[in-house]
Amino acid sequence: MPYGHASFGRLFQCECLLSQMEGRRAGELMRFSALDAFRDKSFESFDPRIPGADRAYELAKRFARDPKDWLILIGPYGCGKTHLAAAIANEAIQSGNQALFAIVPDLLDHLRSAFSPSSEVQYDELFERVRTAFLLILDDLGTESATPWAREKLYQIINYRYNYRQPTVITTNRRMSEIDDRIRSRMTDQAFCTVAELAAEDYRQRRPGERRKLGSPKR
Repeated sequence: MPYGHASFGRLFQCECLLSQMEGRRAGELMRFSALDAFRDKSFESFDPRIPGADRAYELAKRFARDPKDWLILIGPYGCGKTHLAAAIANEAIQSGNQALFAIVPDLLDHLRSAFSPSSEVQYDELFERVRTAFLLILDDLGTESATPWAREKLYQIINYRYNYRQPTVITTNRRMSEIDDRIRSRMTDQAFCTVAELAAEDYRQRRPGERRKLGSPKR
């Protein structure tokens, strides 16, 4: 820049380099994400007529269109929580947003393995990617090993995202009273978090004929 310009003598990255860095970061998040197994999960493939799932379905669709604040999906196994969470992640990525879909026990295992000298990604770098992702989906909170280390790492991630108001989706089959007090206090902030409880039965336990009957239009 010429002498007298506000940026004279200052170093800053050019736009093309910033774009390359953003693209590389998005690719790294995709490789680390557990979304490959849920590529087919979309709002179109979810049946909102499943009893007890309609409100969560509408809230998830609204969140996917405009990711902000937190969405908490609570319910028993097989009620559709993971389907809706993955649908949010898939739609966000299709819209050009960065998203990280992580199953909580697997996420903690990845963080532990990053301490290994043979790890391709250093722990600090991986931890930073997770907690600063534009959109973070934490699936199956409460199924992780309840070690002091695991509780602390999970709290640090969730507390960081709470403090910086970063869009986050959390699914759990635990009652709120069973979740770590520090995490629960953030998940129940009514000014920032929306909690949707799915009361549906385990859809996967139904026979194919029963599933079609459940999904058929009411007469």
